[in-house]
Amino acid sequence: MQKLRVVIVSPALADANNGNWQTARRWQQMLSGHFARIVRQWPDAQAEDDDVMLALHARRSADSVQAWHARHGERGLGVVLTGTDLYRDIAHDPIAQRSLALAQSLVVLQGLGIASLPHAHRAKARVIFQSTGTRQTLPKTVRHLRVVMVGHLREEKDPLTLMAAARLLPQGSGVFIDHIGAALDPALGLAAQATQAQCPQYRWLGALPHAQTLQRIQRAHLLVHTSRMEGGAHVLMEAICSGTPVLASRIDGNLGLLGEDYAGIFETGDAQGLADLLLACRDQQSSAGLVAHLGHQCALRAPLFEPQAERAALYRWVQDLWTTR
Repeated sequence: MQKLRVVIVSPALADANNGNWQTARRWQQMLSGHFARIVRQWPDAQAEDDDVMLALHARRSADSVQAWHARHGERGLGVVLTGTDLYRDIAHDPIAQRSLALAQSLVVLQGLGIASLPHAHRAKARVIFQSTGTRQTLPKTVRHLRVVMVGHLREEKDPLTLMAAARLLPQGSGVFIDHIGAALDPALGLAAQATQAQCPQYRWLGALPHAQTLQRIQRAHLLVHTSRMEGGAHVLMEAICSGTPVLASRIDGNLGLLGEDYAGIFETGDAQGLADLLLACRDQQSSAGLVAHLGHQCALRAPLFEPQAERAALYRWVQDLWTTR
């Protein structure tokens, strides 16, 4: 196998520690058979020797995409589409639309993403599921239902739906919610503090180190994901591969990971629907109940998110970008 020089363009680097950076860093490690590096902007001092570009985010990496195309044409140019690309920008932003047109190949990160692309670009798109390691399912208390939500407090994640659902739970319901994430929107941080003060069953823990977050996911009965816009949330995979079922909003970014027939879905923004699902799960924790059924559905999806599957798909993409002229 020929060793190629692969440049990964990420609009966020290590200091941001967000989804783009995590994907870029994981792919750099997976491409150890090639020379892979991460940059925020291309070209740079090492640009002359690059063979392939993987650009994360059609809009935010657009300058690098255009610079590559001006020098090499579409050859070797791959663009990865995020949730904001798929479900907002490509519908009306000419900069994001141009990145789609210039790329030799496109990647989406969940199974329904291709359907959101303009028809003219679907043939050059493929799905690469992100991955995470399989983790031991930790013991879970039988005294109550422990729920965790992981996501920074910002509009796209819709944390207000979780807070509203917490307020709808009756006192003494036996459902306890831990909410992990930094207040990127200060107003949402204030809302979380107010909810915590009024609802003993809800705790906002702020940002936590990744290892602590994973342990809380492993010990929870359920992970809740209320997002309004996702390209494919990594935390869903972390829950699934930890043996923790998921309750998620009905958006393509969630259904494309969980499956369109997944039973733990509530309508986007529907706090009452989420509260009802939480109470149903509390009442059905037996081996034949709803929680067990959700766990079975998640276990069937888990092989999609194995690291060897992502690595193989990533290598095929890089090889295709290099060899398809």
